[in-house]
Amino acid sequence: MSVFNFYEAFDRNVGWITAQELDILKTKRVAIAGLGGVGGYHLLTLLRLGVSKFNIAEMDVVELANFNRQVCAGVSNIGKRKIDVLERLGKDINPEADFRLFPEGVNDDNLEAFLEDVDLYVDGLDFFVLDIRKKIFKECFEKIIPAMTTAPLGMGVAHLNFMPDGMSFDEYFRLDDAQGDDRFIKFLIGLSPSMLQRGYLVDMSRVDFSQKKGPSTPMSCELCAGVAGTEALKILLGRRDVMRAPYGCHFDAYRHKMKMTWRPWGNRNIFQVILFFLVKRLMIKNDK
Repeated sequence: MSVFNFYEAFDRNVGWITAQELDILKTKRVAIAGLGGVGGYHLLTLLRLGVSKFNIAEMDVVELANFNRQVCAGVSNIGKRKIDVLERLGKDINPEADFRLFPEGVNDDNLEAFLEDVDLYVDGLDFFVLDIRKKIFKECFEKIIPAMTTAPLGMGVAHLNFMPDGMSFDEYFRLDDAQGDDRFIKFLIGLSPSMLQRGYLVDMSRVDFSQKKGPSTPMSCELCAGVAGTEALKILLGRRDVMRAPYGCHFDAYRHKMKMTWRPWGNRNIFQVILFFLVKRLMIKNDK
């Protein structure tokens, strides 16, 4: 086997980026919390783009229930720590990559270290993990670190960037204005103001906020990595056309639709207030 050469390995990226920009990407450090459904794909996509420094956090092990959507999931990996599997896969793509591991996940004690030297934060946390997600985004905003969240919805993807000169995560989602399952509804409609995915959900009973479970597809997770990787490229290279919250986008492959969304005042926007009550009524009806 030939000796690994970074520039030969990722030369085919050049053309869409310059050789000088490939050098820039090599120096950037990206933090990813959560390496499950979308986080693992984010990591491998950014590695193949040429990003070579990562802070990654994940506390779970591979289980059979992960097989439908997670890049780390396979029979040979059952019971292994996801973070170890992803580090191995990452090193197989770029043996020179620098990984700082946080196998206990992100918490109050290590949040500062998790974001140390970071140029971009990419959210890979499970949908139902809200408290630490809020803290990470708040810390990013205070540290002037660009941050993004990309949601796998049905067979599509919704994306939001939270830039230091734009609206913050807290200002947009307003999760503190709600309690209990209402927080999940607010998070959902903030991610997906257009709700393109709802039209082909065939079994509403599989959406269960009380059990913190919902259906997923492999296509949506891989679409997320493509969108997040593209936005990461623009942010890390200082491209001008970076979307900022309250602007967002939602592409649904099943419906062949793309929606650009704009919600001034975030979830306090009148359309979001109406959407909240519509979704809540639907969830109450589903529970009966």
